[in-house]
Amino acid sequence: MSSILIVEITPADRSLLAPLVQPLRKTFSQSVEVTQAQPLDGSFALNVSRNQYGSTPILSALLEKFEDFEGRILGVTSGDLFVPVLTYVFGEAQLNGKAAVVSSHRLRDEFYGLQPNKQLLQLRLLKESIHELGHTFGLLHCKDYLCVMHSSTGVEEIDVKTEKLCADCKEKLFSKYPGRMGN
Repeated sequence: MSSILIVEITPADRSLLAPLVQPLRKTFSQSVEVTQAQPLDGSFALNVSRNQYGSTPILSALLEKFEDFEGRILGVTSGDLFVPVLTYVFGEAQLNGKAAVVSSHRLRDEFYGLQPNKQLLQLRLLKESIHELGHTFGLLHCKDYLCVMHSSTGVEEIDVKTEKLCADCKEKLFSKYPGRMGN
C-alpha cells in the first residue's frame, strides 16, 4: 500500500502536523504518518535578502533525505516560501512526482493583522496540503472555484474553496490510481 509521509521543516509549528493525518488519509485513501525523524533544517533554503525560503531547494532536499521512501512526501514549514518568479507561494509540488511542500506562514490571520484563528489556520493548511499532494498525483489546477485543486493566489481564494476534490478531479485521481476512493 502506498503512503504519505509528513515531514517537519524548520522553522515549523509541529502542532499543525498531526491534525493533517486523518483528512489526508481520507482524501487519498493511503496511510499517512508524521515522521519521527529529526526535522529537516530549512535554513539552507533561506534567501536572506528576501527573508524567504526557496521552495524548490526544499523539494530537492526532501527527495534526497527520503530517497528510499516509496510514497509521497509532504514537507510542512512555517517559513515564508517563494519561487524566483513569484513574490510568494503557499506551496510547491512536483507534478506526477513524490514531493510537495506547504507553508503556514501566509495562512495565519496574524500575517494580515488579524487575531490568531488556529481552526482557520488548520483548515487552510489542510486545503493547501491536499492541493499540493494532488499535484504529485498528476492533478492540474481546476476551473471549479470550490474544488481544492483550484489555484489560489490569495488567502481569500483558499477560504472560498472547499477541502474536497470536485467530481472531475476525483474521477481523474480514481482513473489514474484505481482502487483509490477519494473523499
